[in-house]
Amino acid sequence: MATLEEIHAELPQIINKIAGTPVEEVLPDKALVNDLRIDSLSMVEIMLVAEETFDVKIPDEDLKDLVTLADVAEYIEREQA
Repeated sequence: MATLEEIHAELPQIINKIAGTPVEEVLPDKALVNDLRIDSLSMVEIMLVAEETFDVKIPDEDLKDLVTLADVAEYIEREQA
Protein backbone atom coordinates (compact mmCIF):
# COMPACT_ATOMS: atom_id res chain seq x y z
CA MET A 1 0.00 0.00 0.00
CA ALA A 2 1.40 3.36 -1.07
CA THR A 3 1.46 6.41 1.19
CA LEU A 4 -0.14 9.67 0.10
CA GLU A 5 3.35 11.07 -0.50
CA GLU A 6 4.27 8.11 -2.71
CA ILE A 7 1.03 8.52 -4.67
CA HIS A 8 1.74 12.25 -5.13
CA ALA A 9 5.23 11.36 -6.38
CA GLU A 10 4.10 8.64 -8.81
CA LEU A 11 1.02 10.27 -10.38
CA PRO A 12 2.97 13.08 -12.11
CA GLN A 13 5.23 10.41 -13.64
CA ILE A 14 2.19 8.54 -14.97
CA ILE A 15 0.65 11.76 -16.33
CA ASN A 16 3.92 12.71 -18.00
CA LYS A 17 4.27 9.31 -19.63
CA ILE A 18 0.72 9.31 -21.02
CA ALA A 19 -0.13 12.96 -21.65
CA GLY A 20 3.37 14.41 -22.03
CA THR A 21 2.74 17.03 -19.35
CA PRO A 22 6.03 18.06 -17.71
CA VAL A 23 6.30 16.55 -14.22
CA GLU A 24 7.09 19.94 -12.65
CA GLU A 25 3.72 21.29 -13.87
CA VAL A 26 1.70 18.49 -12.27
CA LEU A 27 1.01 20.02 -8.86
CA PRO A 28 -1.59 18.84 -6.31
CA ASP A 29 -3.90 21.82 -6.80
CA LYS A 30 -3.87 21.74 -10.61
CA ALA A 31 -7.08 20.68 -12.35
CA LEU A 32 -6.20 17.80 -14.65
CA VAL A 33 -8.50 18.87 -17.49
CA ASN A 34 -8.69 22.66 -17.14
CA ASP A 35 -5.15 23.49 -15.96
CA LEU A 36 -3.11 20.65 -17.43
CA ARG A 37 -5.26 20.22 -20.57
CA ILE A 38 -5.50 16.44 -20.28
CA ASP A 39 -8.08 15.13 -22.74
CA SER A 40 -10.68 12.51 -21.88
CA LEU A 41 -8.87 9.65 -23.62
CA SER A 42 -5.65 10.43 -21.76
CA MET A 43 -7.61 10.68 -18.49
CA VAL A 44 -8.96 7.16 -19.00
CA GLU A 45 -5.46 5.86 -19.76
CA ILE A 46 -4.04 7.64 -16.70
CA MET A 47 -6.70 6.14 -14.47
CA LEU A 48 -6.11 2.65 -15.89
CA VAL A 49 -2.38 2.89 -15.19
CA ALA A 50 -3.10 4.33 -11.72
CA GLU A 51 -5.45 1.42 -10.99
CA GLU A 52 -2.76 -1.05 -11.98
CA THR A 53 0.05 0.79 -10.21
CA PHE A 54 -1.78 1.25 -6.91
CA ASP A 55 -3.97 -1.87 -7.07
CA VAL A 56 -7.29 0.00 -6.81
CA LYS A 57 -10.46 0.23 -8.88
CA ILE A 58 -11.66 3.67 -10.02
CA PRO A 59 -15.21 3.34 -11.38
CA ASP A 60 -16.08 5.56 -14.35
CA GLU A 61 -18.83 7.27 -12.34
CA ASP A 62 -16.23 8.49 -9.82
CA LEU A 63 -14.02 10.12 -12.46
CA LYS A 64 -16.18 13.25 -12.62
CA ASP A 65 -15.36 13.97 -8.95
CA LEU A 66 -11.60 13.64 -9.46
CA VAL A 67 -10.73 17.15 -10.62
CA THR A 68 -7.24 17.79 -9.25
CA LEU A 69 -4.17 15.67 -8.69
CA ALA A 70 -4.87 15.90 -4.94
CA ASP A 71 -8.40 14.53 -5.52
CA VAL A 72 -6.99 11.54 -7.37
CA ALA A 73 -4.25 10.91 -4.80
CA GLU A 74 -6.68 11.09 -1.86
CA TYR A 75 -9.15 8.81 -3.66
CA ILE A 76 -6.43 6.22 -4.29
CA GLU A 77 -5.26 6.40 -0.67
CA ARG A 78 -8.85 5.83 0.59
CA GLU A 79 -9.45 2.93 -1.79
CA GLN A 80 -6.26 1.17 -0.71
CA ALA A 81 -7.32 1.13 2.95
